[in-house]
Amino acid sequence: MLLFVAMSPSARADDALTIDRASHFAKLALACVQKELPNKIDHLINDPSDVKRPKDLHPAFYGCLDWHSSVHGHWMLVRLLRTFPVLPEAAQIRKSLDTTLTAKNLLTEVAYFAGANRQSFERTYGWAWLLQLAAELGGWDDADGKRWATNLQPLTDAIVDRYVSFLPKQAYPIRTGVHPNTAFGLALALDYARATGHAKLEALIVERATTYYGNDADVPASWEPGGEDFLSPALTEADLMRRVLPRAKFPIWLHAFLPRGVPASLQQPALVTDRTDPKLAHLDGLNLSRAWCLRAIVKALPAKDSLRESFIAAADVHTRQGLEHVATGNYMGEHWLASFAIYLLGIERVLGTPDQ
Repeated sequence: MLLFVAMSPSARADDALTIDRASHFAKLALACVQKELPNKIDHLINDPSDVKRPKDLHPAFYGCLDWHSSVHGHWMLVRLLRTFPVLPEAAQIRKSLDTTLTAKNLLTEVAYFAGANRQSFERTYGWAWLLQLAAELGGWDDADGKRWATNLQPLTDAIVDRYVSFLPKQAYPIRTGVHPNTAFGLALALDYARATGHAKLEALIVERATTYYGNDADVPASWEPGGEDFLSPALTEADLMRRVLPRAKFPIWLHAFLPRGVPASLQQPALVTDRTDPKLAHLDGLNLSRAWCLRAIVKALPAKDSLRESFIAAADVHTRQGLEHVATGNYMGEHWLASFAIYLLGIERVLGTPDQ
């Protein structure tokens, strides 16, 4: 079930997801979900028969430059279709998803994951977005949506099984600002678990998050950002812990985590010097993901908490800067940034936030 909550103090009218903005972003995703090349393949070859083109390896998620970007491009199109059923691009979205999210295509994706030596494929960033897509399709009273959800279910099950198998073996969290970040992978998977009532996955994620991060204090956030980050290690962790900790305990944890308040490094948006460079363009995504973390954390703080003012101001400036550069005119950004923008603009529509 999707849980709708009131807008946070940092949400503003000019940050709203309007139908015009949704249409603009939908066009960006539609331009890439079936665009095979250029393509950055993360592909382990076991034998000569594994040498194949992207569309043969991943008939559902071959577009948008790489597998995970294709997945969150699909998630974005479903989110927009649900939010604006009369979107001008609605028919084109349905046609596109009917082409990619077939039962046959998705069983091929399952088979790829089951291949030898591919345990770490898309772990856990791509896994997290796949579960986000599954959660978005789940509970949608729409004939196409129900069919796509059914087709996706074998891959959803495979990803859940991977989480359940892998997390007990992961002794240490990965605290990076790019794809392997453990906190990000846990956060979106936890939202899925709560949205679908998957108690086993929820309990495992809560235990792992508490073990990894429960005693963290005085985070070195002044070291951020890294030169190719699209996630803030500090804020992504805090965004996970506001999901995991009881409401009364999260502010205590956060003040120990940021004992001197919000550092300047997290208050100012990252500078992007070349939007044609795929790694440097990550920093546009960092501004968007920082904004959604900041907004969500504000929601979890008491009204008079001393950190709120800094978080709200930082959320506003990151939101404005991030949204300004979604349509960069270059494929290195445009194949994925709209998904981050839509996630940010829908952050008030939070999956599985507990009132503990």
